[in-house]
Amino acid sequence: MAEGRFITFEGIDGSGKSTQARLLAERLRGNGEEIVLTREPGGSPGAEEIRQLLLTGNPERWSAETEILLFTAARRDHLEKTILPALAEGRTVISDRFADSTRVYQGATRGDLRGTVDRLHALMIGREPDLTFVIDMDPEAALRRGLARKSGEDRFEDFGLGFQETLRHGFLALCHDFPKRCVLIDGNREAAAIATEIAEIVGDT
Repeated sequence: MAEGRFITFEGIDGSGKSTQARLLAERLRGNGEEIVLTREPGGSPGAEEIRQLLLTGNPERWSAETEILLFTAARRDHLEKTILPALAEGRTVISDRFADSTRVYQGATRGDLRGTVDRLHALMIGREPDLTFVIDMDPEAALRRGLARKSGEDRFEDFGLGFQETLRHGFLALCHDFPKRCVLIDGNREAAAIATEIAEIVGDT
C-alpha cells in the first residue's frame, strides 16, 4: 500500500489556516479520500494534555526553551499515535500546524533558537510534510480575529501585535527556506476563494 500524503497548514494566529484545513479535508472526503484531520499542539490524547499547558495562562508562563521541549514532546506523541499510523494505511493527513510553527514561534521570534529547534526536530521527529500551505494575512486583522474567538487558548495572541508582525516575517522566511514544499497563500480574501486555490494546488500535486 502506498503511503498517504501529509499536508500541513501554517500561519500567524487568526490567519484562517484552521478553516482552510477543515475545508480541504471536507473537499477531499467528498472526492472519496480517507482523511485524518488533526492539529498541533494536540492530535493525540497525550499531546492534547500538553496543549493546555502551552496555550493557556500568562504569556510569560514558559521560557522559549521550555516551550520547545513541550512542543517537541507533544509532536512526538502526535507523530507516533496519529500521523504515522494513518500515513502507513494510505490515508491523507491534514494537520493544522506542525514543526514549522515551532521553527517560527520559538526558533525565530523568542531568541536565536532556530538551531536548537532544528536539532531537536532531526533527533526526535525526523519527518517533514509533503506539502505546506502558509496562509499570509495582515497581522492586525488576524490578531483582531484571533482575539474575537475568545477560545481561552490565546496565550500567544496576548504577546500583542508586534509579536504577530514578527511571526509573519518568520513564516515568509520559512517559504524561502523550504520552497519545494511551502506554498504561500494570500489570506486577505474570502475563505471560499482561498479554498478553491488550495484545492487546485492539491489536485495538481
